[in-house]
Amino acid sequence: MEKQYDVVIVGAGSGGYIAAIRAGQLGLSVACIESNPYAAPNGQPRPGGTCLNVGCIPSKALLASSHLYEQVVHHTAEHGITTGGAAIDIDKMIDRKDGVVTKMAKGIEYLFKKNKVDFIKARARFVGMPDGVYSLELSAEGSVQQISARNVIIATGSKPRQLPGTRIDNSIICDNAGALDFRKVPKRLCVVGAGVIGLELGSVWRRLGADVTLLDAMPDFLPGCDTAVSMEMLKLMSGQGLKFDLGVAIDRIALNSDGANISYRDRSGVSKELACDKVIVAIGRVPNTDGLGIEAIGLELDQRGYVPVDEHCRTKLPNLFAIGDVVRGPMLAHKAEEEGIMVAEIIAGQSGHVNYGAIPFIIYTSPEAAWVGKTEQELVREGRAFRSGQFPFSANGRALGHGDAQGFVKVLADAQSDLVLGVHIVSSLASEMIGEAAMALEFSASSEDMARICHAHPTLYEAIREAALAVDKRALNL
Repeated sequence: MEKQYDVVIVGAGSGGYIAAIRAGQLGLSVACIESNPYAAPNGQPRPGGTCLNVGCIPSKALLASSHLYEQVVHHTAEHGITTGGAAIDIDKMIDRKDGVVTKMAKGIEYLFKKNKVDFIKARARFVGMPDGVYSLELSAEGSVQQISARNVIIATGSKPRQLPGTRIDNSIICDNAGALDFRKVPKRLCVVGAGVIGLELGSVWRRLGADVTLLDAMPDFLPGCDTAVSMEMLKLMSGQGLKFDLGVAIDRIALNSDGANISYRDRSGVSKELACDKVIVAIGRVPNTDGLGIEAIGLELDQRGYVPVDEHCRTKLPNLFAIGDVVRGPMLAHKAEEEGIMVAEIIAGQSGHVNYGAIPFIIYTSPEAAWVGKTEQELVREGRAFRSGQFPFSANGRALGHGDAQGFVKVLADAQSDLVLGVHIVSSLASEMIGEAAMALEFSASSEDMARICHAHPTLYEAIREAALAVDKRALNL
């Protein structure tokens, strides 16, 4: 007889494993199913999804290592520290990254046990919905079994978008996973895609000595950002040595004895050639719903391959939910986590919710860029009257003491109510400061509220207060 659960989660990524843990905390019987081993040494499926295994966590580990190397080689002299003979051991750097991933994956499995979640290492496929109960077939290592659940959460994440006519071999032409495992620094690196993933991976290898060129089909740099952020980031990234060619059309990527040759047309239609040792294709991601057997339960995807859901991540079928990268909205790990918590609480009879207007976005380059809420161009398009305040880190004592005073904080507030509508930060620690802004939006703060909060001195986040004061044209240190 097949085992029946209150909740089955298909996928143990950021949304899936958090949903499983929260459902377990709420006293539900839970199974979380994962089939992807990623780079696990034992070849067994492991939790964490793309974010932990081949995305957010390993890329941040490499960004930290490469940033430290660049600081030692190029930025200690101004502090009176003389160094010489610094070298990078790429194998050790990659091994450290793998160690961080393995440690966190083991931590998730511990949390599953702690919260009585059955972690099933298998591939799941819907086979029917008799009497309103979902039946799933699990296949692993040649064996097949069936389980059932009254509630199912699809949390199968996303996969890299493919460049038409180009085969990813993760040797010369790589996706984001292959780009995390280079065992030597390429002399010439081309990144196809100048978005978040492309910028972060390009930054890692540029810091270690690669000549990096980023090609992007979009004519504008970081078009989803506030214009002030995108202009500042383009200036700073270019100043670091990253090369950009925007508005291009890739015609062909051909392998050769030295690596690869990229044929493309620039924004003027002029044909160009770019030779490189390695190529990283980072042109976005698409929902991963292959092999789920959704036709067996009558679930239909939308035109872009997403699972259609309402504001509470319910599908059109009873007690079937979908979260994370397989549904509408930004493909962000923390967005998936919030949806996982919401759905688990709804299944348990509580009133879970997600405020999609207060989800922060971050680019982990150096400096970082982070933002939450509306951009200035969005407010202009909406015809909403607003006021803006901006404060540069060049006037912040802590930033000057660190020797990293690039960037600014920008606060946007409603012209009549003073409600904070958006906050945008470019700074070495923007990722750590954006939390205050997200909380301000969540609790409907005004710029006056932010300005009246006592901010410790000297700190970087004083700049948030100053930008809030600047909304009313009364910044104290500018």
